[in-house]
Amino acid sequence: MSLLNILYNNIYKSLAFLRKIIYNTILIKLESREIIMKLSDFTYELPEELIAQTPIEKRDESRLLVLDKSTGEIEHKVFKDIIGYLSPNDCLVLNETKVIPARLYGVKKDTGGAIEFVLLKDKGNDVWEVLTKPGRKALPGVKFIFGDGKLEAEVLEVVEDGNRLVKFTYDGIFVNILDEIGLMPLPPYIKEKLKDKDRYQTIYAKEDGSAAAPTAGLHFTKELLEKIKDKGIKIAKVTLHVGLGTFRPVKVENILDHKMHSEYYHIEQDACDIINETRKNGGNIICVGTTSCRTLESLTLDENGLIHPQKGDTDIFIYPGYTFKIVNKLITNFHLPESTLLMLVSALAGRENILNAYNIAVQEKYRFFSFGDAMYIN
Repeated sequence: MSLLNILYNNIYKSLAFLRKIIYNTILIKLESREIIMKLSDFTYELPEELIAQTPIEKRDESRLLVLDKSTGEIEHKVFKDIIGYLSPNDCLVLNETKVIPARLYGVKKDTGGAIEFVLLKDKGNDVWEVLTKPGRKALPGVKFIFGDGKLEAEVLEVVEDGNRLVKFTYDGIFVNILDEIGLMPLPPYIKEKLKDKDRYQTIYAKEDGSAAAPTAGLHFTKELLEKIKDKGIKIAKVTLHVGLGTFRPVKVENILDHKMHSEYYHIEQDACDIINETRKNGGNIICVGTTSCRTLESLTLDENGLIHPQKGDTDIFIYPGYTFKIVNKLITNFHLPESTLLMLVSALAGRENILNAYNIAVQEKYRFFSFGDAMYIN
């Protein structure tokens, strides 16, 4: 072998070795890199006057923006037009949770200092997890009085996020006392007083336990649901008790660092049968609200892809890149900028489609948030 060939051979081997080092270095970096999804990717400009302060007179006459998640096409409708987008093979999934009048104003038993409680989660045996304002007054062992003594509470301990576990004592039935002295826990962006507390309640609400309404369901009337049933669309009901964590802002720039609040859910056999049958027949599973969506996506499927009665606490966090197991389509409201709910709808329809739809909704002066207009992700 000539000297020149030996030189070429050595150079070739050196380059091959160098290529291998570079390749392995890149591979290691790819495998160990942190995925960053920025909070600022989920924002939009919203004029304050578009935040709905009161519900409209007729629930099903709110506006409806229909978004085709495949094409990004947008239609402008009225909510009762939703029936035209549903087929007899489809299943509509409703969250039956009922909002309790969870906001209580009272006084510290020994000093008379003012206190506010918001009931978050029933722990059993008259023990509740509550949000307190001001928190510095609610130390373990301190007692508070509400409704001129109709309800008394003692703080047991301070738990995660600064919430308190408190034990209530009373004469009578707890839910009846709440109905008498409690107020609906409206979101902080609603400044107007609610004249009729039933308007912050779906017409199919059944199971007490929520600190906030599953607001997509506020658009339905009994008449509209009857028409939907008459068309042959099946209705499955689940329960997820909505916590105030729904309104808790995401405070981390990389959203993957965000810790979701947990909420109690359950689904019974009849709902499982309806959903399983719908999927088997190729129908769409259309969730009414992000709470119904989070419930279904929290469920475990068996080896045949079927769901069964389940209950527990879910802290599922759905953001772009998530693969939906059960849900095909979604009826929802317009959500706060940089919220986990905006991230969820972006996961279903695509972030660009959602932000474009929201910007158009702003231009068209749709009403936003809990008492606002609706969107159908088709």
